[in-house]
Amino acid sequence: MDTKKTLVIGASTNPERYSYKAIKMLERFGHPVVAVGNREGELDGIKIEKGAAPFDGVDTVTLYLNPANQKPYYDYIIGLKPNRVIFNPGTENMELIQLLKENNIESEIACTLVLLSTHQF
Repeated sequence: MDTKKTLVIGASTNPERYSYKAIKMLERFGHPVVAVGNREGELDGIKIEKGAAPFDGVDTVTLYLNPANQKPYYDYIIGLKPNRVIFNPGTENMELIQLLKENNIESEIACTLVLLSTHQF
C-alpha cells in the first residue's frame, strides 16, 4: 500500500468531529498523520499543533475548516508543496482552489472518510 503523509487542518480531539474521525481512519489505513487545530492537543500520540507548524514531506492536506477560516492558511498550505489538497464537505473554496492550481497543486472536492473506505485515497 502506498502511504501518504497527511496533514489534517482543523484537527480536533472531539470524537464528534469529522477531523477526529479522519485522523483515526488515516491511522488505521497506515498513513502517517500530522495535525493542526485551533488549540493544541493530542490524539493517539499525534500532537495537534496550533498554527502553521513546519512539517516536511506532506503528500496530502485534508481540510476541516470553513472557507473563512482557511484564509490565514493559504500561504502555509502552498509553502508545504503538497501533491494535493482535499476539500471535505463544507470546506469548498474556489479562491483557494485557484491559488493551488496556480501553484501546480492538485485539489479534490471529496470526503477523506469516503476516499479511505473506498480505497481511493
